Amino acid sequence: MFDFTNIGKLLIVIGLLIAGIGVALLFSGKIPWIGRLPGDFLFQGKNSSFYFPLTTCILISIVLSLIMWFINRR
Repeated sequence: MFDFTNIGKLLIVIGLLIAGIGVALLFSGKIPWIGRLPGDFLFQGKNSSFYFPLTTCILISIVLSLIMWFINRR
């Protein structure tokens, strides 16, 4: 017989991650400094603009890496 406890734990972790991402997206407009950090580039031309949030991407990458490290530590 196959043991389903590991699959159950995995589904719970995935569900919590999805819920956490949903909460982060829900409140992302309420955090005024996200996307406006030093190192986030904005180039405005005459008829166009280009925005690249480099520092925000690095910060999100570090946070997600720490979360994944914590989960895989077991």
